[in-house]
Amino acid sequence: MATATKVSRGLDIGGMTCASCVGRVERALTRVEGVELAEVNLATEVATVTYDPARVSVETLTGAVGKAGYTATARDDPGTGTAGEPSAFGDVPGTGAVGDVPGTGVVQNVPGTGAVQNVPGSGTVRSEPGTGRSPTPPETGEEGRRRELTGLRRTWQITLAIGLSMMVLMYLPLPIDAMDWLMPLLLVVATVVQFWAGRPLYRAAWAAGRHGAVNMNTLVVMGTTVAYGYSAFVTLWPALAERLGLPLHVYFEISVVVIALVLTGRWMEARAKGRTATAIRTLMGLQPKTARVLRGEAEVEISVEDVAVGDLIRVRPGEKVPVDGVVTGGASTVDESMITGESLPVGKGVGDPLIGSTLNRTGSVVMRATAVGRDTTLAQIVRLVEDAQGSKAPMQRLADTVSAWFVPAVIGIAVLTFAFWAFFGPDQGRLTLGIGTAIAVLIIACPCALGLATPTAIMVGTGKAAELGILISGGVALEQARRITTVVLDKTGTITRGRPGVTQVTAAPGTDPDELLAYAAAAETGSEHPLGEAIVARARDRRLALPAVESFEAVPGHGVEAA
Repeated sequence: MATATKVSRGLDIGGMTCASCVGRVERALTRVEGVELAEVNLATEVATVTYDPARVSVETLTGAVGKAGYTATARDDPGTGTAGEPSAFGDVPGTGAVGDVPGTGVVQNVPGTGAVQNVPGSGTVRSEPGTGRSPTPPETGEEGRRRELTGLRRTWQITLAIGLSMMVLMYLPLPIDAMDWLMPLLLVVATVVQFWAGRPLYRAAWAAGRHGAVNMNTLVVMGTTVAYGYSAFVTLWPALAERLGLPLHVYFEISVVVIALVLTGRWMEARAKGRTATAIRTLMGLQPKTARVLRGEAEVEISVEDVAVGDLIRVRPGEKVPVDGVVTGGASTVDESMITGESLPVGKGVGDPLIGSTLNRTGSVVMRATAVGRDTTLAQIVRLVEDAQGSKAPMQRLADTVSAWFVPAVIGIAVLTFAFWAFFGPDQGRLTLGIGTAIAVLIIACPCALGLATPTAIMVGTGKAAELGILISGGVALEQARRITTVVLDKTGTITRGRPGVTQVTAAPGTDPDELLAYAAAAETGSEHPLGEAIVARARDRRLALPAVESFEAVPGHGVEAA
């Protein structure tokens, strides 16, 4: 009997503004037959769906999200230019240390990285990048986000300036005659702001309303529209308002300032999301852009995305290993500290494995590619960080559950508040007091922070940890870290600097330690070995004069000879 296959796929979700949106998207996805689990993260705006590909397609999933009033697009896998086939994420090969430890929720460490720029050699043939396979440059999406942030910042700054100006006018001792032209002017300005700056809020509220739902935008739109609508009514028809017993008070500045503050909060949220995404971009930047592939007798420089499994690649001293592979010719030492944390380079010969994005130090080697694209160690580390940033902590699940019922409850409380003060308030100004208190309930109770606080904290925590070389397997592990009582460190470089250094020079009796250090540093000046570099650095720190070296020879496995 055939066994059902379950795969996990990420979808980029657009149009979400609060935890209520999270609940609707999750419900829309879980109702699709064949979907086993759907989790949506508001901070990353990503839905992770576990489903049976034999019963449901990605197009069906995106269509279900679209019917719920949001947008969805399939996510590209890290390290590839296409969406690729969904796959489960496993441990990072070659390390034995990255990935979740079942049943423990522990935090595992991959020591810090040190990126070194690739120095292409000369005399190679540069080919045109392959068509249809190169991924969209990160700058394209980054530029779009930057433009969006700039536009949002300009909008809230203009809106806030107008709102504060209106507040100042409201408190100035103006003559009664000035109201004849000031109130129509405020109406025109407030109308422009209400439906220009507030247009995204109205769109989102309408999109939710069409599907019989309410969200944070609904609260903001209801509150500001009530304030604007009442003010517009008493401005346009003051005589009718007096006959109805309505006070001739205007609240234009309230609606404008509230919209400005909401947009300011969204700008801050978007900026915070952009900053946390730098961890992913930093990891992706560790990969070289090109590789030298052997084509017969020639070396052809191609895009790293065009490298195929089985290609022979030459890696020269000072260059990064483009993909995962195995040495087929030559010998060298490789700095694998970005993966293993070991500060000393590891000797590599024929048959030894090479990890993509590590640094080749001394010799030139020919390697055969064994893993490319999303299968490389670096791509799987990136995927682990993305999964961790998009994972839900138990506290977040509770917040999402509460938020799903929060908005309808707030609307009900606002209606009751208006009714109470309108009927049982003071004799003078019952209606205006009821309107003011109802608006306050709608605006102040917006559940933005409730839905964003936990996922944003997870994004910041996991992203900052990744920058420091620590991979956290998910929100559950991060939340359970508070229970840790003992930390066991098993890697060199975890609590050290990650590079060797000279701490003490012990000379034979009658020998000056500084003179000995100067001679040793002079001999090691031409060496690329980390221990030699540490000796030279120590001599320079002590400002020692190094004698001139007439001859130098590196003896593999033994050291150097110099005269």
